[in-house]
Amino acid sequence: MDANPLMSSSPRPMPPNDDLRPLLIAGPTASGKSAYALAEASRRPSLIINADSMQVYKDLVLLTARPSADDEARAPHALFGHVDGAIAYSTGVYMRDIAPVLAAANANGMRPIIVGGTGLYFKALLEGLSPVPAIPDVIRMHWRAEAERMGAAGLHDELRRRDPGMADRLRPTDPQRITRALEVLEATGQSLSVWQATPGTPLLDEGACERVVIQPERATLYARADARFDRMVAEGAIEEVAALAARKLGADLPAMRALGVPEITAYLAGEMPLEDAIARAKLETRRYIKRQLTWLSRNMSAWKHI
Repeated sequence: MDANPLMSSSPRPMPPNDDLRPLLIAGPTASGKSAYALAEASRRPSLIINADSMQVYKDLVLLTARPSADDEARAPHALFGHVDGAIAYSTGVYMRDIAPVLAAANANGMRPIIVGGTGLYFKALLEGLSPVPAIPDVIRMHWRAEAERMGAAGLHDELRRRDPGMADRLRPTDPQRITRALEVLEATGQSLSVWQATPGTPLLDEGACERVVIQPERATLYARADARFDRMVAEGAIEEVAALAARKLGADLPAMRALGVPEITAYLAGEMPLEDAIARAKLETRRYIKRQLTWLSRNMSAWKHI
């Protein structure tokens, strides 16, 4: 579906009309967010807008549990599958993408239902993004090359040498965010943490939004995630990853690090049996769910939890 299905309209401020009050639906993987969004969309004219950093990729339909054709027939959707896997999509680009979609939904009398598991997207929508200056291409390309050469661990060591405070905030296995911290430090002379402490301009008024967290018990989430991964494999997830792997994209790109992609890629390369790849992918998914739950409890305690 097109990223911006309502782009014929010009932007307007979000109205006070309760029927158009944005609904934000967050929650961990396999919690049932999409089903809840569809149920809410059936109540009034609505536009379901993606807030999941992996569901933006057109290359990953099954493994990211993107809405099906039947789902999209029930309600209009936006910002799903509109990004090529070769692109390192960011929260900043997401904010630029979603602003006209929100304005167009408002202009067309549709309630925005923003649903996903990427907490930073919601945080940016409600609090704004720090005004980090544009990074020169030469610096960006340098640190992308260094990430390839040094790997995530080596890159994290370099960040620790230059900016220990920022290094403490990032996982050594997250090359995208480590690279970002290094390029911002070099381009601006200031730590990314300093820029992040600078308030941005939110797109949504928190008090004018309905905010919901869908959060089943952890054991239920794990069981759902395991069953869903088995279903993904049965429906063609291996073939989906094979097509992505054939593009020979950088291993540090977000699409190549989506849940299930590294493990199935290893299986396709003959590095592990399929059973082991599936078991490892399920384990990584459960670890991810655990991190999501921790983030939600720290950052969304004031939201309505279901």
